[in-house]
Amino acid sequence: MEAKIIDLDRTLYDLTTEHPELIDLLFGLGFMGVKNPVMRETHGKQMTVRAGCGHLGIDLEKVKAALAARGFTVKG
Repeated sequence: MEAKIIDLDRTLYDLTTEHPELIDLLFGLGFMGVKNPVMRETHGKQMTVRAGCGHLGIDLEKVKAALAARGFTVKG
């Protein structure tokens, strides 16, 4: 099985393109725009997970824990 590594400093667009299963996970954590294809194509190409947490008031540690629970290794 290929390792699933997530770099929190990559854009939401890149991460959700590479790992589409992240769309529902991130939406559930409070990234409401991630389900909207237009938002992913525009804002998602500039916003990182780390920056999004800061802008949206989402606990970064909660995001890291949710990613780890889904089998991702968090980098950054």
